[in-house]
Amino acid sequence: MVYVRPSTPQQVLLHPESTRLHYGLVSRAEAYGWASDRIVVIDDDLGKSGATAVGRVGFERLVTEVSLGHVGLIVGHEMSRLDRSHDDWHHHKEVCALFGTLIADLDGRYDPAQ
Repeated sequence: MVYVRPSTPQQVLLHPESTRLHYGLVSRAEAYGWASDRIVVIDDDLGKSGATAVGRVGFERLVTEVSLGHVGLIVGHEMSRLDRSHDDWHHHKEVCALFGTLIADLDGRYDPAQ
């Protein structure tokens, strides 16, 4: 899954290159060996802050799919900023580790179980 979430409506309007960068992460998933027809882009939270999970339908979908064991890899821009809360970030890394989901961003690919 590729998670797209530039953080504010202003960022979406004023910095379209950031949004293009997020969508361009599909090619990163392909480079890691995922077939294009198996890559799902979640962009429901475009323009929403990561300060809270409340109201982030795409994030809720992402967590649900990981928890069901349906996701092999999550690709996003600056994955450590997926959650602004340190505790939430570590909780989601633990969920990924439990279900064998890898995490990737522009800096590399990580196995949270390691």
